Amino acid sequence: MKGKRVLMFIENVFEDMELLYPYYRLIEAGAEVVVAGPKANTIYKGKNGYPFKSTAAITDQRAEDFDLLVIAGGFAPDKLRRDPKVQELTREIHEAGKVVAHICHGGWIPISAGIMDGFTCTSTPGIKDDLENAGAKWVDKEVVIDRNQISSRKPDDLPAFCKAIIELAAR
Repeated sequence: MKGKRVLMFIENVFEDMELLYPYYRLIEAGAEVVVAGPKANTIYKGKNGYPFKSTAAITDQRAEDFDLLVIAGGFAPDKLRRDPKVQELTREIHEAGKVVAHICHGGWIPISAGIMDGFTCTSTPGIKDDLENAGAKWVDKEVVIDRNQISSRKPDDLPAFCKAIIELAAR
């Protein structure tokens, strides 16, 4: 992961573990991780109350500056998916063939970006219908890799999720 740049999105009510575990694991693996929120240098609170400060603003990001995108779950993706810039970044990273990884409710963002049609994925069962209505095939597995997309269901799947991200991004 040395030399790789990772984009993560943040907004209030993110799933604490699904943001923090990949954030630190990817840094540990040598990546530079940018956590972009609606505003730079702003503290956002997780679903379980853990605070995390954004390192950048979403509006200032360019897809070509990143090697992969990792999307945490919680209820933050429901807010973020409405942002045209979030949709654009997600779509452009995907269309460039770069890794797009999403966990739990994080799948809402790729749905709104229009990139799920024809992909096999997993998520929390709560958005299974949304993914299927977007053209994805949903399966109940701890991690699913389909071409440049990686998906997982919940915090318990984080070890397999992060391992898959690091392995696929290293190719």
